[in-house]
Amino acid sequence: MEQQPTSAMLRLFRQIRRRLLSGNKFSKYLLYAVGEILLVVIGILIALQLDDLNEKRNTDEQETKLLLALQVNNWNEDRQRKVQEREILNGIKN
Repeated sequence: MEQQPTSAMLRLFRQIRRRLLSGNKFSKYLLYAVGEILLVVIGILIALQLDDLNEKRNTDEQETKLLLALQVNNWNEDRQRKVQEREILNGIKN
């Protein structure tokens, strides 16, 4: 079974962390930890942006559907009004 890329990345991060902590290089480990936190924050921000874009797309699609339904409804009402006007005019002529 092939390993997923995320598990390979996690293993790499663990190895780096162990190496930095075992060599008494706390300042380098702290820098590494801050970098890892920044990566997580950037990932979260990207996910939120994608979610916002998807929500906007869905809202736009709903708006388009509603506008089309209103247009069809107006067209039907206009057609019905014209039919009623013709019936009234035909009734007056007869």
